[in-house]
Amino acid sequence: MTLRITDNIDALIDVFPPEIAASLRRAGRFDALLEVVLDLGRLPEARYVNDELVLSNREITQEEIAYVVERIGDFGDDNRAGIERTLHRISAIRNRRGDIVGLTCRVGRAVFGTIDVISDIVASGKSILLLGRPGVGKTTMLREVARVLAEKMRVVIVDTSNEIGGDGDIPHPAIGRARRMQVSTPSMQHAVMIEAVENHMPEVIVIDEIGTELEASAARTIAERGVQLVGTAHGNTLDNLMMNPTLCDLVGGIQTVTLGDEEARRRGTQKSVLERKAPPTFDVVIEIQDRDRVAVREDVAASVDAILRGRSLPAEIRVRHDSGEIEKMQEVPERIRLVREEAAPQPRAVERPARVRAKTLRIYPYGINQSRVRLVSRRLGLPVILVNDLAQADAVFTVRTYYRKRPQAIEEAERRGIPVYVLRNNTEIQIENSLSDIFHLERDEAPPMGAIELAIQDARQAIEKVISGERTSVQLSSQDASVRKLQHQMAREANLYSRSSGTEPRRHVTIYSNR
Repeated sequence: MTLRITDNIDALIDVFPPEIAASLRRAGRFDALLEVVLDLGRLPEARYVNDELVLSNREITQEEIAYVVERIGDFGDDNRAGIERTLHRISAIRNRRGDIVGLTCRVGRAVFGTIDVISDIVASGKSILLLGRPGVGKTTMLREVARVLAEKMRVVIVDTSNEIGGDGDIPHPAIGRARRMQVSTPSMQHAVMIEAVENHMPEVIVIDEIGTELEASAARTIAERGVQLVGTAHGNTLDNLMMNPTLCDLVGGIQTVTLGDEEARRRGTQKSVLERKAPPTFDVVIEIQDRDRVAVREDVAASVDAILRGRSLPAEIRVRHDSGEIEKMQEVPERIRLVREEAAPQPRAVERPARVRAKTLRIYPYGINQSRVRLVSRRLGLPVILVNDLAQADAVFTVRTYYRKRPQAIEEAERRGIPVYVLRNNTEIQIENSLSDIFHLERDEAPPMGAIELAIQDARQAIEKVISGERTSVQLSSQDASVRKLQHQMAREANLYSRSSGTEPRRHVTIYSNR
């Protein structure tokens, strides 16, 4: 499906002083325009996708700010205003006296067809939570979800800042047949959410920017009444959301549980562990990585449980190509992709001892801290997976205290001929020494060259795809800072734009076209 974009750009340009409006029209490039910034005593700027443009050599005056304010709607408690029957948003910066000294005029666009990458999930009736960095398109996608669902269902939008349905009493046509409830003040959003369910019999509730504990609680109440929820929240990934104490209830909440001695030994963890407190409010979490790329986690409960146990269930990656084709692939867990070294040619400039194992090492930890094993294996760049089933294990890690007691698991491992590595204590140094012995690593050895070569090869292939026009952007796999620096340098040499995003250890580089 071809994307169709409606932005009413002339309505936004007309509110600016004549000199600034004329500069914007001369510059053109409206498809790439993100926002116009007017700050008192500074030069006006237009911000585009890949660069910025100074619109005048004169500093902004208080009269010019007042000129814009007179031509837009009223500012609410959240210091946001709009232009009637459009999706544009104007945000104010005030001084201590409450006077407006700055304006951020953001272009609002209705993009029809943007949800074809997740259309099957939207139609499934499951509650959906959209995550992503600011400006990536969460609200745009949410608006299109409301329009599509309203064709067959009763949809009510709780529109706190008028970003979904636009400013004014008559909503923008981009929301289709959906009904829109405005919120008088942002602090009352949770009350309007409950009111929508109690008074208007919706089948779907659409909410933008769930950000407080009261709103998270209201969302859970709505979900328990059998209404489909579609919303957005602050956070780039599911991991980020779980670390947010205010919003983690959206995915079930987290509580500390004390395990018995035997259960703690069986899990290979400490006695106090984190577990999910309740069923998630949202059935599906969609991480918007780019405008044409999303990561789908269809079983939020299982994903949260896995993360709390130190593992990560791979998400389904969906990419929309320029041709409109939707490609689906499975996310490769971090560092496990290093197993591909087997098929990659190894550099011969530096002679290294041959590794004992070329494939993934599956370790059954007994009384060993699993998080430390994962941390050390990631640091050394080793393909290590922890398993809970002894039958799947290639090796058993335990400490001297447990080994002396000869528990059933240790005896069973020795009977099966599975190597048992006995550590003096449960420390990272001991774990690192054992892994180094298994893989014949020298102490303090740098990450394997095969991993660096693979990252450089991925960057080279991404650059070729962008230059050829096959893709407008390509996201690379997560790498260390030193490797990301090499990838940025390759992009610069190819005259392309690149940017790092995400948090360690999942920080990655995305390469973009300069067009």
